[in-house]
Amino acid sequence: MKLSLFRGIVVCLVLVLVQALVLNHIHLFGCAMPLFYVYLVLLYPRNYARWGLLLWGFFLGLVIDIFSNTPGVASFSLTLLSAIQPKVLSLFMTRDSADDLEPSFRSLGVSKFIYYSILLVLLYNIVFYTMETFNFFNWLQWIKCIVGSSILTEILILVVENVRWHK
Repeated sequence: MKLSLFRGIVVCLVLVLVQALVLNHIHLFGCAMPLFYVYLVLLYPRNYARWGLLLWGFFLGLVIDIFSNTPGVASFSLTLLSAIQPKVLSLFMTRDSADDLEPSFRSLGVSKFIYYSILLVLLYNIVFYTMETFNFFNWLQWIKCIVGSSILTEILILVVENVRWHK
């Protein structure tokens, strides 16, 4: 138990550093930025405590907000995503799935995991960019940011998941 918690904290810290030092400086076409830290929320196990999901989501978002200078946007978005993740995961699982199922290519299957991750990444980006812009005067830029960031984030998630699968 202690080893898995330590491993989770280390992975979280590494992911935050990669996001803050590398991925935050990638802006394709002036709007598309990979938001790879969403991957941690996607990997929450099936029967993880609800309050634990919300706390992990909030604190991960808070750290991202501190490093990315987005006051409260990532915190709100990740907390919301953490709240709906179990419901979305249940849409893609079979009824006889294990109680401690962790979403991955192995457990859900490739196509179900891809649909699951696309849905959550798209929802996250809609909430994130809506909170960041907080207006719809430039709605075309808003849509470009959502679509571009969703595509970049999804590509990164699928690459990392593919590496984990072939390990």
